[in-house]
Amino acid sequence: MNTELARFNMIEQQIRPWEVLDQNVLSLLATVRREDFVPHAMRALAFVDTQVPLGDGQSMLEPKVEARLLQELQVQRHEQVLEIGTGSGFMAALLAHRAMRVLTLECRPALAQAAREHLRAGGIANVKVIDVAAAVGARGLPAEAPFDVILLSGSVPEVPRALLQQLKIGGRLAAVVGDEPVMRARLYTRAGDAAWSQTDLFDTVAPRLEGFAEPTRFHF
Repeated sequence: MNTELARFNMIEQQIRPWEVLDQNVLSLLATVRREDFVPHAMRALAFVDTQVPLGDGQSMLEPKVEARLLQELQVQRHEQVLEIGTGSGFMAALLAHRAMRVLTLECRPALAQAAREHLRAGGIANVKVIDVAAAVGARGLPAEAPFDVILLSGSVPEVPRALLQQLKIGGRLAAVVGDEPVMRARLYTRAGDAAWSQTDLFDTVAPRLEGFAEPTRFHF
């Protein structure tokens, strides 16, 4: 496979048409080797418009979804980032190129270790992968808060207020919210001590993050 041609086609045929026009994001996607963050047996799928299986029932998000979330978060070099759901470490790698520091939480030890190895091989030193229990990961990292940016790299039924409270004023949180077959990528911005705004970005479907409580539903 001609990986550079596949990478070019991924950017031009999948990512640009999804309204990802930030040249810094596009340049980053051309630089960070996505194929190095997928299982070896899945390398042929690294640039395909699909979720790539990582094992243990987990998957990487589609390239266009990762790119759009990165664009919407507008991460700056001085910022501190929290990611929940490390997966292969690819999204953490993208964030690390934009931010000062990235803390990323993963509840599956095998995935956490693989992500560390991928990041180390890529020479990325400003990411710390933290093993956590699923329920703990869903609570974020209050001891390290506040954060400029929080990214949930998967879907949740709703975003807990406890996570929104870990944002700095002006901080942003991105997540895919809802239930199949209708989920929506959403951007939250902290506007004040007890005020947040939200913007719906696009419809998609993403693997569920573990540990996030389903909202109570009443049946009559």
